[in-house]
Amino acid sequence: MKVLLFGKGGQVGWELQRALAPLGELVALDFDSTDHHADFTRPAPLAETVRALRPDVIVNAAAHTAVDKAESEPELAATLNAEAPRVIAREASALGALFVHYSTDYVFDGSGDTPRDESAPTAPLSVYGRTKLEGENEIRASGCEHLILRTSWVYAARGGNFARTMIKLAAEREVLSVIDDQYGAPTGAELLADVTAHAIRACRADASLAGTYHCVAGGVTNWFEYAKVVIEWARANGLPIKVAADTIKPVPTSGYPTPARRPLNSRLDTRKLCGAFGLALPHWRVGVERMLKEAYAK
Repeated sequence: MKVLLFGKGGQVGWELQRALAPLGELVALDFDSTDHHADFTRPAPLAETVRALRPDVIVNAAAHTAVDKAESEPELAATLNAEAPRVIAREASALGALFVHYSTDYVFDGSGDTPRDESAPTAPLSVYGRTKLEGENEIRASGCEHLILRTSWVYAARGGNFARTMIKLAAEREVLSVIDDQYGAPTGAELLADVTAHAIRACRADASLAGTYHCVAGGVTNWFEYAKVVIEWARANGLPIKVAADTIKPVPTSGYPTPARRPLNSRLDTRKLCGAFGLALPHWRVGVERMLKEAYAK
């Protein structure tokens, strides 16, 4: 099996290089690759890359993910999140390749307090959400065999993330304010990569498994509770923490206005994914604590 990976330098792309390697020949590219074109700001030549490499599976981990910045550069967001996937999907269809693509909870409006399944109506609140939904629709319209994995609150030990930011701030400040009315499940890039590899193997054996799935860690939390878990772990493991447990204050989203509106309810129902692929997704705290041990190992 030959696998073509776009976006190898991102958090998910980095983990995918590990997880996809056992599947067969892996060609991993990024926007600055010189051997083959993989710059999503210029989508048209991506078709030539796919034609030249003729992969059996294409995995796209590249995207415009700067949610607030997308509000001021909607054309660039649309190019990266919708036009580039359209070009790749059409080539995948012509080649008969499986196309794996990542989407987001931001395709929903975040209303209510129950987990959304894959059939729930979409209603994005932001440019990022709208362009990611456009990308999904372009892939489906191409007719290619595809796996679209919607996820949320992605983190990794490599690079910056919410947990690292909270630990840094907790070491500098005596009081912290963290949003407490946005709910979801922190999901590790490592988990996404492992699920992807498992799903690819299954889809190659049974094409009927292709489609759209929700893929997030188990359980649910909000940013305030997430921050408390992270800071208490850091305190218990001897990291320099200045903020006291009772001076971490919950605040509503309205207290922190941002250019892009965030969904308050990012809960995603993963029963379809678990049933189709025989998976049991670990609780979000398991992955977060593992990431913290890796990031702050002494």
